[in-house]
Amino acid sequence: MIRAVLRAFGAVRSTSRLNLLPVRDRLYVHLVWTTRNREATIDLGVARFLERFLAAVARQERAGVHALGMVQTHVHLLLQLHPTTSIPRLLQRLKGGSSVLANREGHATQRPLRWAKGYSIASVSPRALEAVRAYVLSQPSHHPSEVIPGWQAAAVAPCIVGPLAAPFAAESRDSAERSREATPQVVTLSDR
Repeated sequence: MIRAVLRAFGAVRSTSRLNLLPVRDRLYVHLVWTTRNREATIDLGVARFLERFLAAVARQERAGVHALGMVQTHVHLLLQLHPTTSIPRLLQRLKGGSSVLANREGHATQRPLRWAKGYSIASVSPRALEAVRAYVLSQPSHHPSEVIPGWQAAAVAPCIVGPLAAPFAAESRDSAERSREATPQVVTLSDR
C-alpha cells in the first residue's frame, strides 16, 4: 500500500527505486554551556583556542557554526546540523575535547578550563535565525562585567563535510554578508 501511494505521487519508479530529490537541511540549534561554578576561566588565549577548536570539531561532526559568542563564564553557539549529527557526541567533543586540549596545550594559563555538567539546547527556526545570531554575537553587551578583553564575537561562514556542502556554503555566505552589513563590528573568521 505504501508503495502504491508513493507511486501515485511519482516517488517510485517502475523498478521500485525511490526517486531521491535533493534535500536541503535547515536544522538549526542554539547551544549554551558554562564554566564550572561559573568561574571566569575564559581569557583571550582560551577564547582564541575555542574559536578555532569548536569550528573544527563541528565540521568533523557534520555541523556548521553560524555564530560564536563568549564571555568569561559561558559559550553560545548557533549551529546548523546535518540530520545524522549525533548531538550528545557533538557536545561531548566540543566540551570535553576543548577542556582537555586547552589545559594540555597551555591555552588556559591562569586557571584550568573546566565546564559545568550539562548544556542548554534549543531549536531555531529559519525565520528566527538572524535574531538568534544577533543575540549570540551580542553576548559581551549582555554581560559587560564578563567581557573577554581583546576578543570579538565571530559570525562564521559554516562548512559541512559531505554532499550538502555546496548549497550549505552558498546560503551561509549570503547570510554572513547580510550579517556583516547589518553589524559592522562583527569579524568573520575568514577576515582574520
